[in-house]
Amino acid sequence: MTAKSLVTEVDVLIVGAGPVGLTLANTLGGHGVRTLVAEERPTLIDYPRGVGLDDESLRTFQSIGLIEQVLPHTTPDQIMRFVDADRRLLAEIAPVDTSFGWPKRNGFVQPLVDAELLAGLERFETVEVAWSSAMATCVDTGSRVTVELDTPAGPRLISAAYVVGCDGGRSATRKQLGVSFEGTTSPTRWLVVDIATDPLGHPNIEVAADPARPNVSVSIAHGIRRFEFMIHDHESDSRAADPAFVAGLLGAFVPYPERLDIIRQRLYTHHSRIAGRFRCGRILLAGDAAHLMPVWQGQGYNSGIRDAANLGWKLAAVVTGRARDSLLDSYDQERRAHARAMIDLSTLVGRVISPTDRRVAAVRDALVRAAAAIPPVKNYVLGMRFKPMPRYDRGAVVHAHSRSPRSAVGTLFVQPRVDTREHTGVLLDDVLGPWFAVLCWNNQPRAVLGESEFARWKALGAKFIAARPHTQLHWAGHDDPDVTVVGDRTGALKRWFDGHRDSVLFLRPDRCIAGATIAQSAPELSADLLRALALTPGGNDAAGPVLRLAQPAS
Repeated sequence: MTAKSLVTEVDVLIVGAGPVGLTLANTLGGHGVRTLVAEERPTLIDYPRGVGLDDESLRTFQSIGLIEQVLPHTTPDQIMRFVDADRRLLAEIAPVDTSFGWPKRNGFVQPLVDAELLAGLERFETVEVAWSSAMATCVDTGSRVTVELDTPAGPRLISAAYVVGCDGGRSATRKQLGVSFEGTTSPTRWLVVDIATDPLGHPNIEVAADPARPNVSVSIAHGIRRFEFMIHDHESDSRAADPAFVAGLLGAFVPYPERLDIIRQRLYTHHSRIAGRFRCGRILLAGDAAHLMPVWQGQGYNSGIRDAANLGWKLAAVVTGRARDSLLDSYDQERRAHARAMIDLSTLVGRVISPTDRRVAAVRDALVRAAAAIPPVKNYVLGMRFKPMPRYDRGAVVHAHSRSPRSAVGTLFVQPRVDTREHTGVLLDDVLGPWFAVLCWNNQPRAVLGESEFARWKALGAKFIAARPHTQLHWAGHDDPDVTVVGDRTGALKRWFDGHRDSVLFLRPDRCIAGATIAQSAPELSADLLRALALTPGGNDAAGPVLRLAQPAS
């Protein structure tokens, strides 16, 4: 047996089988990309970590065809209440908007959702998961990346076109690259206690900004309750681990703390850090390997899923020959600013709730209550409109007009329920499919684009959508075998277009609006987009992605 035969060749090696790596692997598997996931642990982590999913993450799980598997492990529309030392309400976050198709706040059991992501990989012959396989070395040769994995059977050599480090805050991939991890680590310690058979049973989240000891109580799905307590500087780690001390903390909430079924408890600190680069040649970083943030907005997990959604389609496009390597530069350009904004928001919220000086806390409480008495401010917080949303000024987007605040380019498109001629009440993304789409309001895409540009997008495997008022759904006057007609079942699409000047949208696989324009300018914008996105019609898989999402029955 030659040395060459001992080398496993793949398109993408993912280091780390956490939620980010598994989501990315599902995306790549759906496009037929040869993918190896290498995890140093022998199995998935089986205890709760992240406890909140947002609408963007659920939309990503929908895109990889696993939403029905994930939903049973979630609690939708979870409310977060901030209270003072006397448990009086300071502020409440209870968004009801579902413009992206899913509730904005959802409790969930991470190990069970991660298990569904892992099981989803069984659909793909091109994806392998290697357990107990730690990355020992990683060398970018320019044309490939050579990796040595330490396994129970001995060293395993991997040759990959690209490597993505999804291996957590202590990322071996990032350390191999020598990339900085800039930011701060809070000296304040927190004790987290996860309990089975929820001793309280009530839903939602309560964050107590109590100067005596800030604390958090979280309802997780399937009867799990999480408590978090700030540990004071004078309290040692060994004291925080003492069962009697922990029982004393929990005794403030339950009458019989000694009867609790504790799943686990641990101390941790909050990090606010971001990698100096998300891409170094053929090696990229995602999730906690690229950024860490405090838990206060529940965005660490969700930010990692955003990384996977942003990077997955770009890697698939490059390795299947539909795009040039330069497309991957847009990953850092697009994700860095948003990850930074999430870190800053989470850090700010932590500072607001954590003061242990009673005078400072009293001033804070007064200011928060005064702000909450102003209806616009209250609605701003209640609807979670303070959450930074992705908005890309640079990257895989083209701004045909000036970058005005009203421009929709670089933002996520809405996902209402629509009707097709075959199905009713379908979520829009399930009609758009897992790849590019060109969507026109009140127009026929072929007529708007012209035959030449239409053919170029068709060669890329794009889906063409003619969106109409519901009354026109079954009118056959502009029928085209390459165009899907969508009826605006709820009126949400008309309302969206009514608020924007553009009527032709070029949608990326992650449902970001890559370009938008009025109908007459669509051919020119189309040509600009194909250049800017480094797209090359054809490639190794011109027929389009392997993964097809099942359509709901009418």
